[in-house]
Amino acid sequence: MATDTVDDNDVEAIADDVWGAAMAEQSAAETSSVLQNSSADQSQVFTEFSAKNKLHETQNDIDFILDIPVQLTVELGRTKIAIKNLLQLAQGSVVELDGMAGEPMDVLVNGCLIAQGEVVVVNDKFGIRLTDIITPAERIRKINR
Repeated sequence: MATDTVDDNDVEAIADDVWGAAMAEQSAAETSSVLQNSSADQSQVFTEFSAKNKLHETQNDIDFILDIPVQLTVELGRTKIAIKNLLQLAQGSVVELDGMAGEPMDVLVNGCLIAQGEVVVVNDKFGIRLTDIITPAERIRKINR
């Protein structure tokens, strides 16, 4: 009874042939791409960026992201509480926060502080009037702390 056996040397040779063929194919594709690009008109490669083109492209970029939903949160304050105290909370319990009455509330977008404001009531609903917008430089400085 004859059985076909493949030793490790045969497997390595086959793998080397497949790898070599793939590398040759990639090299041929890259060479073809370089030849096509070099024959392209140079004026198409380096287009002039006029103010009109920049404005139009920027407007399209902004339009692309305008419909992305974000989570806006207004934070009154924070506190740390032990689990045993958390379990003792009931209806009517008061939890003391670190925010002081009259202090501006933090406005966060996706967890990142972007502004501060004061609470207002409009048509029996709470709202927030922005009093201070956090600049990108301030946001970066706060992150680094």
